[in-house]
Amino acid sequence: MRQLAKLAFAPDASREISVVGLGKSGRAASEALTRAGYRVYASDAAANAATEKAAAELRAMGVAVDVGSHDLERIARSAMLVVSPGVPPTAPPLVRAREAGVRQISEITLGRGFLARTKVIAITGTNGKTTTTALTGHLLRALGLNAVDAGNIGTPLTAVALMEPQPDWLALELSSFQLHDTEMLLPTVGVVTNLSPDHLDRYASVDDYYYDKALIFRDQTRDSRWVLNADDREVLALAQRLPEQPDISAKTGHRMPPKSEWPLGEVRRFSLAQRDDAFYDRDAGALVVLGEPLIRRDELTLFGDHNVANALAASLAVMIADPAHRTPEARRRIAEGLRSFRALKHRLEVAGEYGGVLWINDSKATNVSSTLVAVEGMTRPTILLLGGRHKGEPYTSLAPAIRRTCRMVIAYGESAPIVEEDLKQLVPLERMGSDFGEVIARARELAKPGDAVLLSPACSSYDMFDNYEHRGAEFKRLAAEGAR
Repeated sequence: MRQLAKLAFAPDASREISVVGLGKSGRAASEALTRAGYRVYASDAAANAATEKAAAELRAMGVAVDVGSHDLERIARSAMLVVSPGVPPTAPPLVRAREAGVRQISEITLGRGFLARTKVIAITGTNGKTTTTALTGHLLRALGLNAVDAGNIGTPLTAVALMEPQPDWLALELSSFQLHDTEMLLPTVGVVTNLSPDHLDRYASVDDYYYDKALIFRDQTRDSRWVLNADDREVLALAQRLPEQPDISAKTGHRMPPKSEWPLGEVRRFSLAQRDDAFYDRDAGALVVLGEPLIRRDELTLFGDHNVANALAASLAVMIADPAHRTPEARRRIAEGLRSFRALKHRLEVAGEYGGVLWINDSKATNVSSTLVAVEGMTRPTILLLGGRHKGEPYTSLAPAIRRTCRMVIAYGESAPIVEEDLKQLVPLERMGSDFGEVIARARELAKPGDAVLLSPACSSYDMFDNYEHRGAEFKRLAAEGAR
């Protein structure tokens, strides 16, 4: 296996580096560090089949591993701590590391350290970032470039560092959790799709959540390039949530401009509501980017206006990333890439039509704003499946859209009592328990030919499933089984 080079920012190689979390990110980070010649201690508080399997694989590489506990004093002696995105800042190993003055970095920062020559288009936001990331990677590959999709979309950045050869370009999806400890990202282009409250089960306030999103601008310079949602005031003001930065004139000859002028560099915008750098010309039925139509709306197979916004954001980001991406031939290839792109699994994915009823899997809708987009886009009378593990947002904002398009809401899972309390006086609603088979059976009973059954839960899946993919797969399986 290829030996990775040492990290430019790594501490004394004679001391151990700790990794907290044994999910995909933690496992890949541990392997990458080991291949670069560092001694690694990895740990996870969870003791289950997945962590035991990861531990066995890492031990075979020479990594010291604890499962079911953390050696806090060992972590306190570490040269550096690599944090997996699912580990909250209040977790005991992170608290102990801060007390001991141990530097903490994200798995993203670590991966970036091993991929210094790879150009990155970094994408964050509340909704649409996964589709925008997948579209961005798809368009880069349509241009004939060696490009990989990574980050929150599913492939850890350190796993990309282990690829042979390493890619020239990355479409990198970044969650707020990943951005929390990320530095030295230095994207070629940074994209912010939109902002709305989310993860209030982890953050004390919406401001705290937005602050972590603003960290995408942490390394902004006058050479930076950004793609922002012109229709979202919070996005346009996001960089100004960062604290004032010191005067850097001694190093660069320039003073840091006032926060009112942030973000620094080239700022491009996309819009569904007005003419801009990239916009949707509804009258002509076309997506227009950098002054010229790119494709007709009916050539884009994705459902809903939100996906038009995603396509505009991805196209604009790819085109400003390099002048070679704006030639007539490059525009033609990007247009072909948009035409050939297909919806991702679990994101308004048509699961099938059985007995005249359309079943739609939107399991990735894990917050209220994402579900609102899905419900507003429905054109059939709809049975909406709403529930899972509550994330702190009220559901009342869904009521107007539900009244317009939904015949019934089925509230299920841990959040069912909260969903019922918020919506029972506003929309037709039935409350059920945590047997997903029974939920699907009831939806089938309620649905009539010409209706749709929409799984768009507005909640996380962890009360009943391993993740949103597991939830969506079960929805599709049960929908198909019931049609037999």
